[in-house]
Amino acid sequence: MRICVFLSAAELDERYTRPAREFARLLGKGGHTLVWGGSDTGLMKVVADGVEEAGGRLCGVSVEFLAAKARDGVDEMVIARDLAERKRLLLEKADAVVIMVGGTGTLDEATEILELKKHGHTEMPVVLLNTAGFYDGLKEQFRRMEDEGFLPRPLAELVFFAEEPVGALAYLEEGLGVE
Repeated sequence: MRICVFLSAAELDERYTRPAREFARLLGKGGHTLVWGGSDTGLMKVVADGVEEAGGRLCGVSVEFLAAKARDGVDEMVIARDLAERKRLLLEKADAVVIMVGGTGTLDEATEILELKKHGHTEMPVVLLNTAGFYDGLKEQFRRMEDEGFLPRPLAELVFFAEEPVGALAYLEEGLGVE
């Protein structure tokens, strides 16, 4: 599988890096490809290192104004003109999406894929990895949107909420028929 991971490039506490590293190792051991923002800093570096060390492949999609932070020596690196093109390319290169902890950029990417799913423009599986309860508030907001009629499809058809890395990867492998 080619798994797009939306996540932060910030330097973060171990409560966030440990589960990210664990997911990365699982992804690499499964022979999967990480499709990510291409950065060699912060949590993005942690995940790329973990995938590479476990034998997975790396496909980065950076953007011109961040190209200096792009990771060298990857299997594939694309430099997009702007953030909109970057999101499009990340999704085009992926079979599935995992949303990890992040800031406004991650939230923008997460809502883009959910909006595409909501309107039937993609059926790729999407997992929100709720590390250390980071997305509890967002999960509650999504449920409110569903309960109050803002979502034309059930929330469960749009996104799977995983509390642990092993559950996230198991959901993706099952959904895509990977054994």
